[in-house]
Amino acid sequence: MKIRILLALIAITLMPAFAAEKAPWTAGVATAVITPEQPMPMAGYGARKAPATGKDQDLFGKALAIEDQKGNRVVFITLDLIGVTAELRTAVEQGVHEKYKLPPHALVMNASHTHCGPAYGRPEVKDYFEGLVKKLIATVGRAIEASEPAHLSYAQAKCGFAMNRRTPTDEGYRNHPNPKGPVDHTVPVLRIDNAEGKLKAVMFGYACHNTSVGYLRWLGDYAGFAQQYFEADHPGVTAMFMMGCGGDQNPYPRGTAEWAAKHGRALCTAVEAALEVTQRTLRHQNQIQGPLKSVMETVSLEFRTKDREDFDYPVQVIQFGNDLSMITLGNEVVIDYVLRLKRELGRADGPEIWVSGYSNVYSGYIPSKRVLLEGGYEARSRPWKDALEERIIAKAHQLFGKVNKEK
Repeated sequence: MKIRILLALIAITLMPAFAAEKAPWTAGVATAVITPEQPMPMAGYGARKAPATGKDQDLFGKALAIEDQKGNRVVFITLDLIGVTAELRTAVEQGVHEKYKLPPHALVMNASHTHCGPAYGRPEVKDYFEGLVKKLIATVGRAIEASEPAHLSYAQAKCGFAMNRRTPTDEGYRNHPNPKGPVDHTVPVLRIDNAEGKLKAVMFGYACHNTSVGYLRWLGDYAGFAQQYFEADHPGVTAMFMMGCGGDQNPYPRGTAEWAAKHGRALCTAVEAALEVTQRTLRHQNQIQGPLKSVMETVSLEFRTKDREDFDYPVQVIQFGNDLSMITLGNEVVIDYVLRLKRELGRADGPEIWVSGYSNVYSGYIPSKRVLLEGGYEARSRPWKDALEERIIAKAHQLFGKVNKEK
């Protein structure tokens, strides 16, 4: 009886004060299981040659459709996968455009970068890839169909298990936990309530590799556990994870599934903190108003070697009125990008800045100029020219300015 009373009190405190106001948005969510049903090679560690032996956790693809009062729509797809390959992005983008008239700039695809997911881009697993595309397109459709009047709000908290993994030594920078290295422990949370103020979904982020473990079992790692725990604690609510700029960040301690579960619980607790669970008065739930704007363009990145063609790198901005600006960057982006963009674009009278890496394309690391000059694993990944960082930041500034030009 006491437990039921406590849960009821928590549910009451979760209801925001704006629940009685007219809902300014419509939103819908849908989920699909994307766990391979047959043995498949795994992504993330080249040393693993054998296929997965089974699952410890299902992998999911989730879709969140949001529309403002003027009919502007954006769809977020989050995935328990190593990354969003160009082939997957193109296939899903074309499918949702044909079926649901969603323009490419209004589609966000973000992967959690779990290292216990399938290597789905290989020719020998074409059937899985084709099935994955169909599932994701259908999931977007179900999210749109499930849309109902909604309130959106933004908040953030902190979580501490991510640590910079670049340690300077006499032999150069080594992959080792560096407690003095740059990090971003912010946990941004987008909250979706229905018209009556009942929690419907949360989408949250964190900047850290999903590499707590690397065995031969399907697992969403800490991000998978965080979503699992939150949904178990809030029946009927969908939890979605947006990977941040964690290219040079690892979870510590690490090495076992038990650590993945512990980190997942820590992240889930941070989401609860951002929602101000157990607080009678909510003071940090920042209501989000429209209009909704989205824009995506590519910037040409150059390699130092002549045998490589320039890379068309996608940068995307999703703007929620003057309240929240979500900037998505492709590939494995190091932490310097989120720290710099929040520093340069954030202001007291403007939108909150949320930066996500691992979005819309996946083909290696995006180091900052600092990391390129220092060397080490992330710098060796691709022979980029030093202008890499400035070109990406300039494009983010340009698109941010474009969506903020008219208030």
